[in-house]
Amino acid sequence: MDPILLGKGITDEVAVTLLPKFGNRHGLVAGATGTGKTVTLMTLAEGFSKLGVPVFMADVKGDVSGLAVAGDGNEKILQRARDLGVADYAPGASPVIFWDLYGKKGHPVRTTVSEIGSLLLARILELNDTQSGVLDIVFKLADDRGLLLLDLDDLRALLALVADERKDIATEYGLVSTASVGAIQRSLLRLAQNGGEGFFGEPALELADLMRTTTDGRGVIGILAADQLVLNPRLYSSFLLWLLSELFEQLPEVGDLDKPKLVFVFDEAHLLFDDSPPALVQRVEQVVRLIRSKGVGVYFCSQFPDDVPDNILGQLGNRVQHALRAFTPRDQKAVRTAAETFVPNPKLDVAEAISKLGTGEALVSTLQDKGVPMPVQQTLIAPPRCRMGSISDAERAQVRAGSPVGAKYDNAIDRESASEMLAKRAETAAEKAEAPPAKTRAQDDSQEGGFGQSVKDAVFGTKRRQGMVETMAKQTARTVGNQVGRQILRGLLGGIFGGKR
Repeated sequence: MDPILLGKGITDEVAVTLLPKFGNRHGLVAGATGTGKTVTLMTLAEGFSKLGVPVFMADVKGDVSGLAVAGDGNEKILQRARDLGVADYAPGASPVIFWDLYGKKGHPVRTTVSEIGSLLLARILELNDTQSGVLDIVFKLADDRGLLLLDLDDLRALLALVADERKDIATEYGLVSTASVGAIQRSLLRLAQNGGEGFFGEPALELADLMRTTTDGRGVIGILAADQLVLNPRLYSSFLLWLLSELFEQLPEVGDLDKPKLVFVFDEAHLLFDDSPPALVQRVEQVVRLIRSKGVGVYFCSQFPDDVPDNILGQLGNRVQHALRAFTPRDQKAVRTAAETFVPNPKLDVAEAISKLGTGEALVSTLQDKGVPMPVQQTLIAPPRCRMGSISDAERAQVRAGSPVGAKYDNAIDRESASEMLAKRAETAAEKAEAPPAKTRAQDDSQEGGFGQSVKDAVFGTKRRQGMVETMAKQTARTVGNQVGRQILRGLLGGIFGGKR
C-alpha cells in the first residue's frame, strides 16, 4: 500500500512519508498560528481518504471546509508540486459530510443525556464536586425508576423530582440540597442559552456514519463546524472526548491492520486538558493508549507540544512540528520540549531550526519499518489538492444536499421519555386528588339525581319526614272520613227525630 506523502526533506532531499500501517500509532501536529498546521492536516486527511480511511476532524476556523471542493491549481501550488516531484498532481475534491452541533453548517450532531454520562456532563456544566454528586444521584434515580434521560427537559424533570422528594431520596442515595439542585438548573439554563440544548436528543449519532466509504473506495471525511462551538470550550472538548470514548467502547479489537479504520483529528487539543480533573486526564490517557488496537488513529493539533500531557505525548508516534517563535519564556520552553521529543538528526540543529522554519515547512518524524521513528527531517510540506481556504455558503449547501445521511439526522425525534412520563404521573395524581370520594350503593340509591332527588324527596318523602303525596293522602282520608261520618250521623239523627214526629 502506497505511503502518504507529507513532503520532501530540505536537507537530505528525500520523500517524507507516513506509512498507513502505522497510521493508528497516533500523531501530533503543532506550531504557532499561521505556520501551516491546517494545510498539513488537510494533506493528511486527503492522503488517508485516498487510501479508503474515513477521517473525522473539527473545523475551528472554517478553512478545513475547503476539502469539499477542488483547488484552483495556481502556479505557486503547481510549482510546489513540481519541487516535490509529484508528477500526477491535479486539483480535486474529497468526499465530505458536514456536521454541526448547532445544526446550521452541517447535519445536527446529537446524543442523549444518558449516553454522555454524568462525568462529562458535569464538566460541560462546570459543576463542583458537590453538585457533580447530586448529578450522579439523578442518573442513578433515573436508572432505578426506568426513566429515559434523552434531552435536557428530561434532566430538568428529574431535578425537580429530586428536589420534591429529597428527604426520601436522602435515606437511600445521599443528602441532596436545594442549593445544589438550583445550581445545576442554572447551569442548564446557561448551556441552553449558548445553543447547547440541541446537542441532546434523538436521533443520536451512530458511529457507523462517521466511518463511511464511497462506492469507489475513498474514505469519507467528516468535518465538524466548530467556529462557534469552540467559543464554548467545555462543550467542544467534552463532545470530542465523548466521541473518542464511544469509539473506544463500541469498536471491536482488531490489532494491527495495514491501514486504520478511522483517523480522529483533535484540533485545539489544549482545550481538552485545561482545568481538567486528574480522573478525566487519566481517562484520556487510557483511551489513547488502548484505542490503537481498535484501529483508530488519534492526531492532536495544538500550538505547543507541551499542551498535551507527557503521558499522552509519549504515545504519539508521528510528529509534525511547524515553526515556534521563541519570544517569551513560555515559547522558549516549548521549543526545548519539541526538540527533545524528536529523534536527533546529526545534520540538523532541531532547537534552532524550529524558530527559523518558514510557512509551509515543518520538522517531521514518522514511524518507519518495525515501528522505529525516523530521524527528524526539515520538510517542505506537500500541498493538498483541495482548496486551501473556506467555501461559500452556496457550496456548503450543495455538498450538504447530496449527503447520504441528511434524511436520517436533519429532523429531530421526540419520543416519550422522563419528562413526559413524570408529567403523566403528576396529572394522574392531580385527577385522583380532585375526584369526589367513592359512594356506597345505599348512598347512590338515596342521593341519585341532585335536584331531581330533592323533588322526589319533597313529593314522596323520606324516612324522617312525609312527602306531599302522603300528606295529601292523609288529608283526603280525613276529609272523606269526616264527610261520611257526618252523613251517617245526619241519617241517624234524622231517623230518630223523624220517628218522634
